[in-house]
Amino acid sequence: MKKYNIAVVGATGMVGRTFLKVLEEVKLPAESYTLYASKRSAGKKLTLMGKEYEVKELNENSFDGMDIALFSAGGATSEKFAPIAASKGCLVIDNSSAWRMDPEVPLVVPEVNPEDIKKHKGIIANPNCSTIQAMVALRPLQLKYGIKRIVYSTYQAVSGAGLGGYNDLKNGINGEPPQKFNHPIFSNCLPQIDVFLPNGYTKEEMKMVNETRKILGDDEMKITATTVRVPVFDCHSEAINVELKKPFDLEELRACLEAAPGLVVQDDIDNCIYPMACTAAGTNETYVGRIRRDESIDNGVNLWVVADNIRKGAATNAVQIAQKFIEMEANGELS
Repeated sequence: MKKYNIAVVGATGMVGRTFLKVLEEVKLPAESYTLYASKRSAGKKLTLMGKEYEVKELNENSFDGMDIALFSAGGATSEKFAPIAASKGCLVIDNSSAWRMDPEVPLVVPEVNPEDIKKHKGIIANPNCSTIQAMVALRPLQLKYGIKRIVYSTYQAVSGAGLGGYNDLKNGINGEPPQKFNHPIFSNCLPQIDVFLPNGYTKEEMKMVNETRKILGDDEMKITATTVRVPVFDCHSEAINVELKKPFDLEELRACLEAAPGLVVQDDIDNCIYPMACTAAGTNETYVGRIRRDESIDNGVNLWVVADNIRKGAATNAVQIAQKFIEMEANGELS
């Protein structure tokens, strides 16, 4: 099998360090790994596959000879360096929001729309963390029943706001004022993730709306979202209300979810078993439970979906895209 020269951009950040953990688990056919970060972080030492690497400063020549680059260094870095990498024949898998809604860039969750990888022109976008886990749960229902409308209510961990968010919760426990958020997050819920837009929704909420439509391939799908930051360190939880196009038998629908790739059903209410942040943390799967009929409308169902936002919501999904790309290339599926 062909071996790949792989770059990790933003290696010292929260997602970047998780890239390294996931790469150790997945073990891509790598010829070499090179770790990059900003000038401020260059020179730091990180360990991958038992080998110590010195982090290099990212520059215009960083992608010479590279085959795949995993990016998690923010939108401005991606906007500047992703086209440079792509121009040198390096596939960029980008974790920022910079390219997600670009019509020329595939937005991919490997369990949901892997075929979109074939459309890449050098860049593939990793969706928003809250969108990724929702897609894993909703795609099987879309394929079987069709989806008419989605109502998202999210309960998102502070790690989704990076180290600053993580520190606000940790320090808030001791009564220190917030540095990242507008208000204290300890013992509080903040109904604002990212900035407010003219329509009254936050940027995070509209990301979920627009990314869902793009990934599921339905620009007319009715979707609304309320995204909330909660005092949990890791893992996003989501209450998802879905109006399907066709009638369904609840046990058949449950079996549909049980058969879906990357999805684990945890739904035994007699024994109080359902997905929770504390049990999903550190894992790569998406979990669904509290599966029940919405009795207020025809063909409605409620789901509770939980996943580790730094793993499946970011690093794991990106590495899985790389894994699928390598598979497709080996099978001759890519032009």
